[in-house]
Amino acid sequence: METQKCVLYDRDCIGCLECEMCDLDPSKVCDNCGKCLEIHDSAVIRIDGIYGADGQKRKGN
Repeated sequence: METQKCVLYDRDCIGCLECEMCDLDPSKVCDNCGKCLEIHDSAVIRIDGIYGADGQKRKGN
């Protein structure tokens, strides 16, 4: 049987499950919420102006 490498340390996996623990709350198992990665669910795009069908730029805010 082939052994797995530890993803946290330079060694073979010893089954400690430290890699499964939440980085922000060590008392819970990671649920892949992404809070430690600062993932945002939305993005903002600033629109400076809009071009009409005639190619003329319309005023923006």
